[in-house]
Amino acid sequence: MLLYVSLMLIITAAAYIFEFGYSVLVHSGGVHGGHYYAFIRPTLSDQWYKFDDERVTKEDMKRALEEQYGGEEELPQTNPGFNNTPFKFTKYSNAYMLVYIRESDKDKIICNVDEKDIAEHLRERLKKEQEEKEHKKKEKAEAHLYTIIKVARDDDLAGQIGKDIYFDLVDHDKVRSFRIQKQITFNVFKEEIAKEFGIPVQFQRFWLWAKRQNHTYRPNRPLTPLEETQSVGTLREVSNKVHNAELRLFLEVELGLDLRPIAPPDKTKEDILLFFKHYNPEKEELRFVGRLFVKSTGKPIEILSKLNKMAGYAPDEEINLYEEIKFEPSVMCEPIDKKITFRASQLEDGDIVCFQKSLPVESTEQFRYPDVPSFLEYVHNRQVHSVLNKLFCFIR
Repeated sequence: MLLYVSLMLIITAAAYIFEFGYSVLVHSGGVHGGHYYAFIRPTLSDQWYKFDDERVTKEDMKRALEEQYGGEEELPQTNPGFNNTPFKFTKYSNAYMLVYIRESDKDKIICNVDEKDIAEHLRERLKKEQEEKEHKKKEKAEAHLYTIIKVARDDDLAGQIGKDIYFDLVDHDKVRSFRIQKQITFNVFKEEIAKEFGIPVQFQRFWLWAKRQNHTYRPNRPLTPLEETQSVGTLREVSNKVHNAELRLFLEVELGLDLRPIAPPDKTKEDILLFFKHYNPEKEELRFVGRLFVKSTGKPIEILSKLNKMAGYAPDEEINLYEEIKFEPSVMCEPIDKKITFRASQLEDGDIVCFQKSLPVESTEQFRYPDVPSFLEYVHNRQVHSVLNKLFCFIR
């Protein structure tokens, strides 16, 4: 009896919405999640439309109304006449809300809408959205004519290391990006940089980034004067084989005593560009403090006073040096012998040296992470744990 009453209610509701119903909100999925969309009859005709996010499609009345009751449905038999067990499948689309319009009010509600009937702030928003859509469409259509150039600077390294990132040097998705026509020469692009950053062309030196076999990403070499006469499109194709959708660069700018840009120093094969991070075990803080050119035949002990100045230490402060080698799949950060040459330590352009105050053995126990390797290991494990948590939540 209860089943009969329920069935009659469904039939009555279906018949009623056929005549007076104008919208069906549908939930597709289970009790733990899913997706909402709507079937709407926006006019007095029998034409229904399905509104599913940005997709709007025509639907017939049967699809809009009769197939939204959930439950199970039997597929028609492929071999009629045979005693086959009908195949049933669960329907995951259920009508969640029905919208009716009073018969006497339908002519007032379902009527033509002119632009003047739309609130001004909505008209402005729709106009802006349409302009943005057309702009993106145009950019996509013209993408083959342009090269995206991402320029990282010391300010980016200082602003990101220890906050957004800890390993490597920079997140390229957060640096200044330029959309440049492919045929423009790089020397012309440098004039754009001069306007943007206030660095005269003659004081700019750009380095190409390279992905290493250990999956780190470091500045590899400066552009040559000949390369700077080429088009940016040619440079992208020739020099950036891993990320060929864009050209990534590091802008080296040297400052004089008055903190104004000066010409970069001549670079020979003996010169190595190193980047330095300072670690404070008391604050558990890692930050970028600068970069230096060193001679491959020189020794770290010769630059200790410069590093102390970068960190704000006394010139004769004892410090320990470590090379940040890689962090995937595990962290590798090795001590650097201060008394052997940079070449003997296999340091090269773009390498990262982390340093900190030397701690007495008895005082290391007062810090959770007393040295650079233990801190980087902690950061790496924290990041892995965060990813696993997100994965677990997604699966659950």
